[in-house]
Parts: sequence; C-alpha cells; structure tokens
Amino acid sequence: MTSAYIHIPFCEHICFYCDFNKVFIEGQPVDDYIESLIKEIRLTKAKFPSDNTETIYIGGGTPTSLSANQLDVLLKGVREELPFKDGDEFTVEANPGDLTLEKLNVLQNYGVNRVSMGVQSFNDRLLKKIGRKHSAKDVYDTMKIFEAANFDNISIDLIFALPNQTIEDFEDTLNQALSLDLPHYSMYSLILENKTMFYNWARQGRLHLPGIDVEGDMFELAIDKMTKAGRHQYEVSNFAKPGKESQHNLIYWNNEHYYGLGAGASGYLGNIRYKNHGPIQHYLKPLENDELPTITIEELSIENQMEEEMFLGLRKTEGVSIKKFEQKFNRSLDAVYGKIIQQLIEEKLIKKENGYVSLTSKGLILGNEVFKEFLIN
Repeated sequence: MTSAYIHIPFCEHICFYCDFNKVFIEGQPVDDYIESLIKEIRLTKAKFPSDNTETIYIGGGTPTSLSANQLDVLLKGVREELPFKDGDEFTVEANPGDLTLEKLNVLQNYGVNRVSMGVQSFNDRLLKKIGRKHSAKDVYDTMKIFEAANFDNISIDLIFALPNQTIEDFEDTLNQALSLDLPHYSMYSLILENKTMFYNWARQGRLHLPGIDVEGDMFELAIDKMTKAGRHQYEVSNFAKPGKESQHNLIYWNNEHYYGLGAGASGYLGNIRYKNHGPIQHYLKPLENDELPTITIEELSIENQMEEEMFLGLRKTEGVSIKKFEQKFNRSLDAVYGKIIQQLIEEKLIKKENGYVSLTSKGLILGNEVFKEFLIN
C-alpha cells in the first residue's frame, strides 16, 4: 500500500512568502499538464505497482484555480488510474474565493472528502501585506458554500509571526478561526524561504518581523487556545478533533511510502526518494516520450532511513514507537540512539514513556534543535 501526493503548480496570484513550485496560471498549458500528469500516474503505477492508495492529497499551487471542467478531467483520470476505496481520505487544497459550489460538487463527485484551505490570517491588512488576494469575508463566504454542499471535513492553515503582526492580531485570528468550529487546524510560523519576495525584502531591511520571543509566545498561545477548544496537538504544527487527524500527513510523519506526482513533486518508494522536474516544460518533455519526469533519485541507506524515522516521527506528539522502530530496522532504538536520547532526556527536551520516545513541551518549542541531533554528520 502507498499514498499519493499530486501537485498542481498553477496559481491566480503569487504570495510573497511562498517557495512552493508554482506559476501564474494565465497563458500556461493547463490542459496539456493535466493530460501529462495522468500519464505520469500510469507510468509510475506500472513501475511501482500498488493494490491500494491509502490516501490521496492534491496540493499546489492552487488546485481550485483550475476550472470546474479541468478539475473534472483531472479527478476522473486520478480515479481511473489510482486504486482507491471510497471513504478513505481524499484531500484537495483550496483558496478562499477560488472555490465555487460547482467546483465543490465536482470534487464530491469523485470522492474528495476533505478540503484544506489556505486562510493564513483573518486580518485584511496583514493578508494584503503577505500578498494574499482573499479577504476575511471570502473565508466566511466559502464556508457558506461548504454548508450548501453539506461538506464539513475542512482544515485551515494559519501563519503567525507575520510582518508587524502583534500577539493581539494573532489572538483575534485564532478566535475567528475557532469560531468556525472546524475539525482540523494547521499552524505555521513564517519562514523566510530563499528566492521569495519576503526573503529579498528582509535582506534589504524592508521587512519588520516579530522577534523570536514574540513568535514563541504566539505558538504557546495557539497551543493553549486549540487545546481548550478540544483540538489536540497531534503533531508540532497540527491540531484536530479526535479522529480528524490528517491521515495523509501522518503517512509523511510515520515515514511511509507515497507517490510524488506532478511538476516539482517528491515521492518515497522502497528505499528511494525522488523528485520531479519543477519547470513545467521540463516536466512535460519526458512524458511526451513516455518517460518519467524524474530529476533526482536518492537511494537511502539504512542509517538514512533510521534518521528520517526519528526526525519525522518526533514531530508527532505521540513520538516514535520503540517497538515499531525495532520491527522496521531489526535493531533496538537504544542500540542506535541510546546516548543521544539519554542526553536529550537530561536536557528535558524529550521523554521516554509507554513505549514511545517523544518531545516534551519544552522540546515542542525547540523542535528543530532536537531533530538535528539525530542527523549523522
């Protein structure tokens, strides 16, 4: 069994902080892309067969920047090529303002049962400042579309530590987000990624970001408010009602296998991590000749796989299962990482209990410091 991540690189607007593989949709060969993507699924399946696709996740870019007809062609192809049981988790990303009732009906027709929406903030001034084209009103209008379609499995993304954002701003966003009473919320601090407009502005001294202490306070506030509202933190950045955790993202954190399909997508199959060409024409060209559009292939040693098991698994609040580690790698966790684990326990960054090694509340705040300890230099 494996899962599938499918990348749609088109956007109607490019946000200032985003470094995902994306292009402005106007003038792009969208129909050719969809056709080639379906061919890539077919070729990948022939090379790496699987009886069932555990989860499907269509991300971007902005999948809902496609027209209803284009979404129909895409989803029809995905369902024909990937074996998938109705009722298993099938997520599509959306932007407030891009999703119409017609598009949502198309998603539902093909078994999409979860939508992840990029809201980022409920403050219109901040939304403009980060290059988003929607407003808080668009979020509420989109919620009415979900209501009309009787669709309630919705997750929203929020970003904190935005330029000039105060803790009061962020608290207001959290309150508005929770008032929607959704099953799932994702929370990320702003990261200045290379080659983004924000990165360039920061280098020029034109970006005023909250300090690291304020960022930490915002994160603690998010944890507190989400917990009090009955959304448990099951991963560093993710909060859900019990039973509503993202099954697709758990595939990543459990270090399990998935197809990476589309321009710039990455996949993990067997002991191979691979990445596709990012630029659209570079992606399309090999597929014209019935060849996979792979640009890099990395064969992971057993040491690499154990490292990934640790730094991905520790993102989950339940942590890494000592028993599963041993079953997977035929070596005990203590034999491989005993010294590091003991040192991190003494520093009160991780704990070992009930058969799991997991982050403490201090470790959750300093996660990256913990993860890097498991990387072999």
